[in-house]
Amino acid sequence: MNDEMLKEIKKVALHNAIIHGGKTNPKSILGAILGSHPELRSSVLKVRFEVEKVCASINKMTPSKQKKELFKVGGFKEKKREERKGLPELPGARVGKFVVRMAPNPDGAIHIGNARPAILNYTYAKKYKGKFILRFDDTDPKVKTPEKKFYKWIEEDLKWLGIKWDKKYYSSKRLNIYKKYAEELIKSGKAYVCTCGDKWREYRDKRKPCPCRDLPISEQLKRWKKMKEHKYKEGEAVLRIKTDLDATNPAVIDWPAFRIVDHPKHPLIKKEHLWPLYNLASGIDDHLLGITHILRGQEHSTNEIKQRYLYQHLGWKYPVTIIVGRFSMSDMVMSKSKIREGIRTHEFTGWDDIRLGTIRSLRRRGFLPETITKLILEIGPKPSDVSISLDNLAAYNRKIIDPLTKRFFFVKDPIKITMDKVPMKSFELPCHPRSNLGKRKFKITRTFYISREDYEKYKDSKVRLKDLFNVILGKKSKYAGKKLEPIPKIHWVPQSHITASILTQDGYVTGFAEKNVLNEKVGKIVQFERFGFVKIEKIKKNSINAIFSHR
Repeated sequence: MNDEMLKEIKKVALHNAIIHGGKTNPKSILGAILGSHPELRSSVLKVRFEVEKVCASINKMTPSKQKKELFKVGGFKEKKREERKGLPELPGARVGKFVVRMAPNPDGAIHIGNARPAILNYTYAKKYKGKFILRFDDTDPKVKTPEKKFYKWIEEDLKWLGIKWDKKYYSSKRLNIYKKYAEELIKSGKAYVCTCGDKWREYRDKRKPCPCRDLPISEQLKRWKKMKEHKYKEGEAVLRIKTDLDATNPAVIDWPAFRIVDHPKHPLIKKEHLWPLYNLASGIDDHLLGITHILRGQEHSTNEIKQRYLYQHLGWKYPVTIIVGRFSMSDMVMSKSKIREGIRTHEFTGWDDIRLGTIRSLRRRGFLPETITKLILEIGPKPSDVSISLDNLAAYNRKIIDPLTKRFFFVKDPIKITMDKVPMKSFELPCHPRSNLGKRKFKITRTFYISREDYEKYKDSKVRLKDLFNVILGKKSKYAGKKLEPIPKIHWVPQSHITASILTQDGYVTGFAEKNVLNEKVGKIVQFERFGFVKIEKIKKNSINAIFSHR
């Protein structure tokens, strides 16, 4: 390798060391060099060997000496990054007079798409010294049937994300409030009880009033009383809010506000048959709870039109609305209906199945709340749809957990090799090459385990057992010295090892891991080198079960 290239490696490595507290990372330097000089990829082993030598030398220098050396080789200045100024200002937002809400339906666990408005609303509430309200939208006991466990799970997930609410409400416990305003709307001629059933759609499509619409208020109140007394059966009567019959969108014409459910299944409310629909309950609550700003998806634009009719009828001022695009993960299941069906058919093991985009799933896999919050705040309240991959999320998580995570050896599909001799009886390695996370000890014998893939690929060749010594692989492998050479590195575990079973999105991966992993605790995230980050779920005497997080 020529002197100019060595000089560039040294320059890049010195700069990297200075901005990372005096320690440089050979992998980062190798990636940077190959990125700038793709022609070197054909001799990557030689380049890596030189990079590692340079980095080892630099890491022994004091920070002041590193700066002097960087100056000598014609060092460069780091480009200043543009600092984010935080979330954009919201129109009409005033400090101390700002109230937002999250209104989850407790018919399932929340996913990362649900977490986005929760995090944005909570962050804005802190920014404007306002309030964040949690209101369970649980007035649909027929289609989106609430379940008791989901109330608890939603609260747990929000707390895990670091979100605290100032007040908590249950829409199902506010039914009398909704009935009161419904009656007020009937008395003012702004709502009516319709008994037309399916025929009503024919009138709507012709932009004509149904026969029920213009009945006297006294008759409307009688019908309303019959609805309250359950003298109508499900589907026989519905309370409608009067709107413009000539509206372009037929969905907003005389929209339904109350309906009868004959056999409701609700964990909090028993023996109630008269239930409000979303736009009535949500619209009334937003006003009564003092909501000043609503961050909502484009799919709710029709609901906003409906609710504005309600506000106009009641003489209320509608909150400021900010449209936020749909947020999804391209390679994770997020649809609650698909998840429920998958659980029913045993395709998924539960709401924390690692193939799902639920918060419980991501938490189980080892993603941190800071990761999710950071990603969502960087995206901000964009009106356009946003789709990310698991790799995108993993990139954020990796930056946070990498310096905090111990590293261990793991080989999948292990095969046994026996050495002719070994130069030591014990060996010690740091748990992390750059962070002070302690050391791990190995008892060295002539027996090792490596992956079958490495054995078949490098059989009869010289390789380095990573961080240990060189060997020539074969039926009986031969010790080949400790000298660093530009040869392949392979992972290994000693004769004394444990079995590791790791659940991935594609099923279980099993192999051998070093015994030092047993010193960790359940719930701890560790890195299996060359495999990825995993979260320990179960520890036994000579084995562990773990969940694959990401690479």
